[in-house]
Amino acid sequence: MHSLPKFEHVDLIVGVETSDDAGVFRLRSDLAIVNTVDFFTPIVDDPYTFGQIAAANALSDIYAMGGEPKTAMNIVCFPKGKMDIQVLAQVLKGGGDKARESGTVVVGGHSIIDKELKYGMAITGVIHPDRVIRNVGVQEDDALVLTKPLGTGIIATALKKKKASKESIQAAIASMTALNKAAAAVMRNYPVHACSDVTGYGLLGHALEMASGSSVTLILESAKLPLLHRAARLAEKGYLTGGCKRNREFLQGKISVNQSIREGLIEVAFDPQTSGGLLIAVPERYGPKLVDDLQAQGVKAATTIGYATSLQKAWVRLV
Repeated sequence: MHSLPKFEHVDLIVGVETSDDAGVFRLRSDLAIVNTVDFFTPIVDDPYTFGQIAAANALSDIYAMGGEPKTAMNIVCFPKGKMDIQVLAQVLKGGGDKARESGTVVVGGHSIIDKELKYGMAITGVIHPDRVIRNVGVQEDDALVLTKPLGTGIIATALKKKKASKESIQAAIASMTALNKAAAAVMRNYPVHACSDVTGYGLLGHALEMASGSSVTLILESAKLPLLHRAARLAEKGYLTGGCKRNREFLQGKISVNQSIREGLIEVAFDPQTSGGLLIAVPERYGPKLVDDLQAQGVKAATTIGYATSLQKAWVRLV
């Protein structure tokens, strides 16, 4: 009988200390596994699209670490007796199709009865232990590159109130269902210092995690932020999520915002994202080429949105 390999705590490469996107555990000198889990309530009406978004969102954490997703397990909360079972079938089909697009195999899952529908995935990926990309390690003068437009939370809120335009909805869905697979593949060709995917804490919240963990200040230029169609205008009309307000409260006193910036842009920077883009810190000289390569591989929204500088009074400055 073969005994299972024994692992020591030292084999834990990435844990919870710096709020990284996923955990990383070394199996051997040339192989580590990357683990993450994410699930949430629907943010669009179509169940198939919701399944796609939820899967893309969960997979994103693996990509942000520089890993390659391999297996997924479904997580389902379903209001049995209150919702047609075909809704769940479409959600799972959407998730399964998106996993298949990423090259990930759905190997099972777990479901419970709940008052409202929730869906997501637990993902396992692989990576070389020496090639893990964390959300800390940003260095002074690094360029900051963002790969997806902002404003998904704002547009989803406007959608629920039937105030979002067809163009805004289509743009948001296209962004949220797009995998970060291509962006991660390009990123791995560069000497990236740090990366995080922009999700629930918004651009400013995830930038704070990167800056504080790296002891630098991140300068984010509001005029360079890529935005979804009409996101800033919808924000100015008050279509904000509860998460946006919580992000503002949590970040108060920890970041600096130039008050001359248009209010809609400020709200977009606080807006919680679903299946958002990668925020990549790379040496300044590589920034333009990284953006060019990203766009050449179909990541059309990729752009440089700021830079890192020596530590100042605030970890993050929106200027």
